[in-house]
Amino acid sequence: MTGLAAGFVDPAHDAQRLFRAILDAFSQPGRILHLPGAPGGPGTISPATAACLLTLADRDTPLWLAPELETAAVRDFIRFHVGSPRAAERADATFAVLTQGVTSFEGFTIGTDSYPDRSATLLIEVRALGEGRPRTWRGPGIDGAAQVAVDGPAEAFWRACSENHALFPCGVDVVFAAGSQLLALPRSIAVEG
Repeated sequence: MTGLAAGFVDPAHDAQRLFRAILDAFSQPGRILHLPGAPGGPGTISPATAACLLTLADRDTPLWLAPELETAAVRDFIRFHVGSPRAAERADATFAVLTQGVTSFEGFTIGTDSYPDRSATLLIEVRALGEGRPRTWRGPGIDGAAQVAVDGPAEAFWRACSENHALFPCGVDVVFAAGSQLLALPRSIAVEG
């Protein structure tokens, strides 16, 4: 494991601080949050995604990686710092790390009407937040509407978001990551445009 990407400097305090930031992102959809002090990610994974994994994932949360992220650096980082078991199938994943080329949420667990919390959270690596075509987001945590721009996902991805929202209270939750910034798109938010 030579060249292993670093984890948190102060695990207890860093995890608490970043957990609060992630909660803020979910309670204020459409707001881009900067994660100061986020550790550098392994391989092509951003510091924001690395921070989310270090904060939220553990040995009880199976993780699925997009094939293009399946590198020794990423696997070693997850095994050493996070400990999440690898999900062989999308349906087995509590968390998934994807690239901006994702166009469908098919196969990921969406929860049930009785247990909507048993759904997957998708961490999606994108080129930039606050750039690209703006879209209108509406729903809980947004005063009226918010104009949000995410540079990377294709139109098919945004159609998948609409289909996902229609499943509410079931559906997956999405976290966009670019550099040390993140932006949450809970399933309760409708995306227009």
